[in-house]
Amino acid sequence: METTFRAWDVSRYGGPDVLTPVSRPVQTPTATQVLIRIRASAVSRADGLMRAGQPKFARLFLGLRRPRAGLSGTCFSGDVVAIGDDVTEFRVGDAVFGEAGLQFGANATYIRVDQAGSLLKKPDSVSYEEAATLFDGAMTSWHFLTRIANVQPGESVLILGGSGSLGTAAVQFAKALGANVTASASARNAELLRSLGADEVVDYKAEDPLKRGVTYDVVFDTIGISSFGTAKPALRRGGRFICPVLGLRLLRDMIVTGLFGSKKAKFAAAGMSKPAVHREELAEVLALMAEAKFSPVMDRTYPLADLVEAHRYVETGRKRGNVVVV
Repeated sequence: METTFRAWDVSRYGGPDVLTPVSRPVQTPTATQVLIRIRASAVSRADGLMRAGQPKFARLFLGLRRPRAGLSGTCFSGDVVAIGDDVTEFRVGDAVFGEAGLQFGANATYIRVDQAGSLLKKPDSVSYEEAATLFDGAMTSWHFLTRIANVQPGESVLILGGSGSLGTAAVQFAKALGANVTASASARNAELLRSLGADEVVDYKAEDPLKRGVTYDVVFDTIGISSFGTAKPALRRGGRFICPVLGLRLLRDMIVTGLFGSKKAKFAAAGMSKPAVHREELAEVLALMAEAKFSPVMDRTYPLADLVEAHRYVETGRKRGNVVVV
């Protein structure tokens, strides 16, 4: 096993060019840790926002003047190569996938995580590339649709940003939950979304999906392009506006709608949930994959050495599904 590992440093907030390749010593896992040789890691819009320190109030958690953790990447998959003396859940040789959380450092060749953290064994039927994406788009969309919006069979769901990692997962999940699904995307992605189960696709360049005179039980803004105020006329009585991109306006709307009115704005940080919750939700996602009701949409794969290019591509806003580095 190597004595050093490759990673990407984020020494300051900014664009993709702030990412710098570094080499660090491989450290022995502590009593409850596992050491994982990373096979694939995700590059998501959320990773780009954290690299840029956006929204700015997020720096209270990430580091006020510079990223506190210093390394890039949150979601990964790989193989266990060493374990601590007290590790009982994993063995050397296990294929696993997980999330580094605020520890970061997933865009690397090795990572140490605690066995009680957000870490699961990878099914043989799921590729390393697919597994690396599950803690981001898949788990977030599943969490919002099931735990936050509580989507019920027969309800009508509008998914804004249908072609991204969260959107392509949300279309499949909402359909699996028995909802009538409308998704917004550019015309070039309409066929993809219909193949994933969307009953209707709205070309957002041709018309505003929230101003068509159609109402929904749930509006899921996967990329933070709208607001509760804008979506409210398109919500039915008892409707829910959900968005994983927390801003001050959404925070205000959550507080106000929590006290008044039947239409609600809702948010919950899926990534901040306890590892036991992550494992429960990912087990449900894996069950859907086994039933062929969900499959991660994979766009591009880059070598780890091209992480900057991967971040640049994600920032174009044109990705379809997920991007990973290997």
